Amino acid sequence: MRRLFGGSKAQPAPSLEDQTKKLDGRVSVLDEKIKKLEQELQGYKQQLNKTRPGSPANNVLKQKALRVLKQKRMYEAQRDQMMGQSFNMEQAYFATESIKDTITTVAAMKEGSKVLKQQLKKVNIDQIENLQDDMQDMLDLNNEIQDALSRSYATPDELDEDALDAELAALDDEIDFEDSMPSYLKAPSAPQGEVSSPQQEPGLLFPSVPQSV
Repeated sequence: MRRLFGGSKAQPAPSLEDQTKKLDGRVSVLDEKIKKLEQELQGYKQQLNKTRPGSPANNVLKQKALRVLKQKRMYEAQRDQMMGQSFNMEQAYFATESIKDTITTVAAMKEGSKVLKQQLKKVNIDQIENLQDDMQDMLDLNNEIQDALSRSYATPDELDEDALDAELAALDDEIDFEDSMPSYLKAPSAPQGEVSSPQQEPGLLFPSVPQSV
């Protein structure tokens, strides 16, 4: 019969995420029902306060309030049970996703390690060390060249500061001696400014200088 009409295929098991969402939806429905029952209980309490205790009306209101209270407690118990189940499934869902992430991470690390090994085969540590040594030698040589280029010419490496002070003091004495010397002992200074041309005396004729053509 199943071959003729086709048997029902096995339904896939619901996922933890789907089942958790379904339970959360039921919890929301129960919360709405509990909220309405609480509002109904508040109405009965107000009516009970207006009736005389022990009266028929008071007893009827108590019975209705007790019925609503029992129903509210039943919904609260169901809600708490479903919330516990939802919490457990959420924990299982998180653990499952964590395992999946771990597997993916391990696979990625394996692939990265394989690529790293292949790349490291192309690197020779001895060549790198030799390159570093060559670079250091070239830098040292460059420093020596710069030092040689910055060296001053015809300047002694070390100067005697005492000799310099003595020479400076002698120069000051020479300047003071020249200032105190009489004017007639000083060497005549060269005339400054333009030299005036000689004036011709009357009656004397000087030959004219021929001009160049």
